[in-house]
Amino acid sequence: MQQAVLEGLLFVVGDDGLTLEEIEKILDVTEEEAKALIGQLQTAYQEETRGIRIHFLGNRLKLTTKPEHHTYYQKLLETDQSNTLSQAALETLAIIAYNQPLTRMQIDHLRGIASGQMIRRLVAKGFVKETGRSDMPGRPIIYETTSAFLDYFGLATLEDLPDMRNFLENQNTETEEEVDLYESKYQED
Repeated sequence: MQQAVLEGLLFVVGDDGLTLEEIEKILDVTEEEAKALIGQLQTAYQEETRGIRIHFLGNRLKLTTKPEHHTYYQKLLETDQSNTLSQAALETLAIIAYNQPLTRMQIDHLRGIASGQMIRRLVAKGFVKETGRSDMPGRPIIYETTSAFLDYFGLATLEDLPDMRNFLENQNTETEEEVDLYESKYQED
């Protein structure tokens, strides 16, 4: 059961990964037991029928795709369907466009949900790029939009983005009007 729990934990933390110490603490196991669980999962993932693997990147254990399947992942990114942007991708892109430069943690905070996968997809599509490293602890990557983003949305510069203050004011006005209409229609005599 602990092997399945470890697999689930690695899936949940995604790009953040887990250290050996975190695994020991969460599963309440010794270092040797944690290493044995990791080894068992690594062995299971080495089978040809599996598409992911466990990999140490730095001092963190992460689930990653197998490099020998790279051409298929590339095809996925090049399909016509992947040229459309999901609501989550648009939301992430808007946060970056209006607040750049940003780190992934800042984007996550603004969205209220992990954005690592969305950022990777936007980078793969060429709408977002890594522009350096922050001075914050851990030196996280800083993201900004690209000229491909501007081209895709028909913008000359970032200044051409719609002014969100006007949008929010219009939303508030419409809401007030709806409330007034409701109240006036259903007033008692």
